[in-house]
Amino acid sequence: MDNLRKMVEGEGNTFWTYLGCELVGVKENEVRIALQAGPQHTNVMGIVHGGVLTSLMDQAMGMVIMSSRQLQPCVTTNLNVHFLSAMKQGALEATARILHQAGRTITTEAEVRNSEGTLGCISTATFRVLHKQPGDSDKA
Repeated sequence: MDNLRKMVEGEGNTFWTYLGCELVGVKENEVRIALQAGPQHTNVMGIVHGGVLTSLMDQAMGMVIMSSRQLQPCVTTNLNVHFLSAMKQGALEATARILHQAGRTITTEAEVRNSEGTLGCISTATFRVLHKQPGDSDKA
């Protein structure tokens, strides 16, 4: 968890900070992050925007991979989301797990629940681990 915590503390002015995420916990092949959803996270219907929920799950899934791969960077190549219950302002928590790894391709799953335990959405995603060489920038 220390490696991930150091990584997110150094995020500064990034989407992680803009979204308002917080690292909650790390276990082997599992990461939990939280968000205190406010009015800035809602849509015109007053519920948390699907893009916010999707971003939260994508972030958690990327972090569980980076945690399992010693902070090796990765990118999302496919993301599937199922919205199950409307989420309102308040505490939200995303839990992500690794389902399968084969070389540089990793499949994950995530879910978001509110403070009452209501399941708001689930997601699966495939990621590609990047192999950077000295002098390269963002080479996949």
